[in-house]
Amino acid sequence: MDIIISNSSNTPIYEQIKEQIKNKIVSNELKTGELLPSIRTLAKDLRISVITTKNAYEELEREGYVTTIPGKGTYVASKNIELIREEQLQKIEGLLDTAVSIAKISNISKKEIENMLEIIYEEDNENGTID
Repeated sequence: MDIIISNSSNTPIYEQIKEQIKNKIVSNELKTGELLPSIRTLAKDLRISVITTKNAYEELEREGYVTTIPGKGTYVASKNIELIREEQLQKIEGLLDTAVSIAKISNISKKEIENMLEIIYEEDNENGTID
């Protein structure tokens, strides 16, 4: 599994792992029922502590993204699409709130923000990252 750890990030390593696995689940790169690498295997591959990997998996399980079957492994859980979508919408809302606050302080109009958003969407469509 491709996970990139940044030692220079202020984000704890277990959180980096959790977010990257969560993103792979949300984007359907990891499918429902798919077996994740064992805690030991992932820790060895990433050259980190088993405890760090265990913390990431426990967080993912608490949030409902994976389920662990003792003696068998950790699997991608059945997704509640609406719940995941709502979580993503909340993140976007928070980021947009921040952007609007910055725009107001900087005297940037709503129209300018809409134009920026349109450009970003067009660029991502050209790169194939947004459908």
